[in-house]
Amino acid sequence: MRSTAVTGNGDRIRWVELPGAEPSRVYLHGLGATSPAYFAEVAVHPLLAGRRSLLMDMLGHGISDRPTDFGYTLEAHADALAAALTAAGVSGAEVVAHSMGGSAAIVLAARHPELVSRLVLIDANLDPLVPTLGTLGSSGIAAYSEEEFLAYGWAEVRDQAGAHWWSTMRLAGREALHRSATHLAHGSTPPMRELLLGLKIPRAFLYPEADGALPGADGLTAAGVSVTAIPDCGHNIMLDNPDAFVRATATALGAASEPGA
Repeated sequence: MRSTAVTGNGDRIRWVELPGAEPSRVYLHGLGATSPAYFAEVAVHPLLAGRRSLLMDMLGHGISDRPTDFGYTLEAHADALAAALTAAGVSGAEVVAHSMGGSAAIVLAARHPELVSRLVLIDANLDPLVPTLGTLGSSGIAAYSEEEFLAYGWAEVRDQAGAHWWSTMRLAGREALHRSATHLAHGSTPPMRELLLGLKIPRAFLYPEADGALPGADGLTAAGVSVTAIPDCGHNIMLDNPDAFVRATATALGAASEPGA
């Protein structure tokens, strides 16, 4: 495990690092998750192994610190990640990022272009969401005020999330979880989709085939984003169908000769 301070108060981002060749590969988790738990299996798969790999936890999540005075906007997450990557001597990284991590990765690439050479987005949030009480995910969490969430909302979310998601969500700071969800639902400025369309680096977007047609896929493709539907999976593609995920990711990164799943 490695770590570095990323705020003026000394709050630390931590990550699990696997040695290997450059350029580095950075894995970023989604809301209420942690990168080592979600990416360990696929990061060491023969099609993806061999690169220096940083399985990084964003502030407020997993093994990283959980400051209560941090804003947890997508921009703040991106800048904290940039500080951690710079301290780790990373530049031109291949970033593989899930859900909220994908949204933060888009903002990271836009604000700190020297740090990101390729993006593989895994069912990432590209558009703002309407907070809706009772729904699973960021929209449901964002429907509470912070005071409501700290008082009782976290327990309702725990019961809705189920044992698997809660196993990592419980590691997140409650303020961090609520603020991250609220700002994810609000989106970045400009919105994540607009930022993604404007990036000039290779970009790929993976999503569950079971979800049907991806909204806005034509616009993504027209802008040069590779869009791939992955079979036999839900939102957590890398956990539900790791073999198909690895093949599609390796193809997107130019690391495999066979086509994506």
